Amino acid sequence: MTLSAAESASAQSPLPVLLIEDEPAVMDLLRTTLERSGYTVMCSGSGAEGLRLLESGRFLGVVSDMRTPGGVDGADVHAWVVQYRPDLASRVVLITGDIADEQTVTKLRKTGVPWVEKPFGVQQLISVVQQTMGKAL
Repeated sequence: MTLSAAESASAQSPLPVLLIEDEPAVMDLLRTTLERSGYTVMCSGSGAEGLRLLESGRFLGVVSDMRTPGGVDGADVHAWVVQYRPDLASRVVLITGDIADEQTVTKLRKTGVPWVEKPFGVQQLISVVQQTMGKAL
């Protein structure tokens, strides 16, 4: 059995982490942090855009800010993943800077997924991503 060139390339290329973050500076920091740890990253500036990418793309997992523009927050992304991409349901990490808001904390707890509070250390984020998605290849 032989693989086509495209199948062979995709077998060798690691799946990207989908990063959903609306603040450009934070997105750049997160992308750089993940890439330096060996992950391939695809970025999205909103939860709604992230869902469009999830509909057709293959991903190792998802790192999403809880609050993004467009009416789709991190908890909504997780709920969509559970329903439509159950293969990724255990590979979602949420990020929030809004831990003082009781509604945000309730949503985070309801998802049951790991989350990291802003500001966070680079190693803290990588540790949670590695525990959730495995170490980068």
